Amino acid sequence: MSLSNIYCASEIGKLKRVIVHRPDNGISRISPKDAEELLFDDIVYLPQMQKEHDIFTDVLKAFVGDENVLFITDLLEQALTADEVKKAELIRMIVDYEELPQSFGNIFTQLTNAKLTEVLITGYLAEDDHYFFDPIPNFIFTRDIAITVKDHVIIAKAAKEARYRENLLARFIFWAHPMFQELQDEGRVINLNWLESFPPSKKGEWVNLEGGDTMIFEKDYLLIGHSERTTQHAIQSLAKVVLEKGLVKNVVQVNIPFDRACMHIDTVFTRISKDHVVAYKPLIFDGISSNVEVFSLDSEPRNYPSLKDFILAEVNPNMKFIFSGNGESPYQEREQWTDGCNLVAIKPGVALGYDRNPITEEAFKNAGYDIMHATDFLKKVKEGTLDPDKLENTIITLPSNELSRARGGSHCMTCPIEREIV
Repeated sequence: MSLSNIYCASEIGKLKRVIVHRPDNGISRISPKDAEELLFDDIVYLPQMQKEHDIFTDVLKAFVGDENVLFITDLLEQALTADEVKKAELIRMIVDYEELPQSFGNIFTQLTNAKLTEVLITGYLAEDDHYFFDPIPNFIFTRDIAITVKDHVIIAKAAKEARYRENLLARFIFWAHPMFQELQDEGRVINLNWLESFPPSKKGEWVNLEGGDTMIFEKDYLLIGHSERTTQHAIQSLAKVVLEKGLVKNVVQVNIPFDRACMHIDTVFTRISKDHVVAYKPLIFDGISSNVEVFSLDSEPRNYPSLKDFILAEVNPNMKFIFSGNGESPYQEREQWTDGCNLVAIKPGVALGYDRNPITEEAFKNAGYDIMHATDFLKKVKEGTLDPDKLENTIITLPSNELSRARGGSHCMTCPIEREIV
């Protein structure tokens, strides 16, 4: 399968293909003692979390087709099967990174590719009750592994050590899977882990950038959050590359507090249509503890006191802002925390969000959107009484008792690799 059509030039073009990861058994092994170290805020009940994620992916499939919802486990196993030399190199890297005895490389080599995939993701071989290394529970947030900008893929580089193995596996998939060979051959992969191209700064600041901080907001604007997970040096380094390649004309740096509550820009802001964004009012609209710098090749940086001011001045003077919690405290703080701003657009005006933000739902209704629960949506699609392609101006709400406790919403859980041009 070729990916010659890989292309994303917006956050709202009709979704065609997307990478996701179903919550895996490694999550069930997280204890209160190691949860903080593994960047997981709570102890979740895995079976319920998987049921909720299955509903989420069933909704995606209803829009894009089963074959276009790509699961990380399938991609990794297929990549391991495709190239024995690259597989051996990955095993060597994992053994080295996890500081395992070299003999473990032989153990991994003897596993089937399906079992090896399980071990590499969960850190555990259930049939032998053998623990190798920590799980990587944040792998469900596939947004962070890579970003599609036009016909290029940017492989991200995580800031936290708990996510390094995710990064190794994502790099391997884009390197070894036949689906992505054309990207490699044509030089359309920008790998932020490649030190020759993305070294630390002279002051020792690393290139760290995660997908949740990166949005192709408009065809000529790449928006990047400067957050606790994405460094200034990373933004400057990537800006130089994408501007010189002509992928975009502007790189927009949004400075937000280095705070767990707003770890990525997509936790406080996402776009759902041509004229609507969902936002956390204090940061995005009021500009409290937040400001914007815009970089272009042939001009001095442009500065704005808030993301609102930038959008109205340079992107869309008619943009409307829908606020989490309707912009009122304490609801805006509560519902921003439970991902009221973190939605993924399936097409302009149709987006997925969690079902636990009632005040934000009222704000959507006031802006002209219908609210439909995912279970009702799937039932109507199955009955043939609803055509997903004809759905407009609708927020589909997902069951989220367990998913929301992982601190990431539908935008976090999707890595789009193909959207239609709008």
